[in-house]
Amino acid sequence: MAAHNDLGNWGEDQAAAFLAQKGFEIVEKNYRRSHSEIDLIVKKDKMLIFVEVKTRSGIGFGMPEEFVNVTKARLIMRAAEHYIFDKDWMFDIRFDIVSILIQPTGQAEIYHIEDAFCK
Repeated sequence: MAAHNDLGNWGEDQAAAFLAQKGFEIVEKNYRRSHSEIDLIVKKDKMLIFVEVKTRSGIGFGMPEEFVNVTKARLIMRAAEHYIFDKDWMFDIRFDIVSILIQPTGQAEIYHIEDAFCK
């Protein structure tokens, strides 16, 4: 597996642990539909949250969350729409980003951006 895939998988695991610690229930990891993927689907109370995780080891090209562009957001929303209909979800939804930046010390700085893009 490529190093960037290893970093991405590690980041998704860190994000899942971070969200679980904040009281979110992890419902699905790496949900795929067509050409779309949702990294994490979590639930808190009656809110279903679709989470895009971005992990970077430096900011030379920008902050991790800056890599979620309009095209990526549309793909996530399309996959979320299928998930909602498949599961017959009748409550609120939200789209979040978990940004993980690995510091030179090796520590992970995790930033949770709620309601990151329009529904």
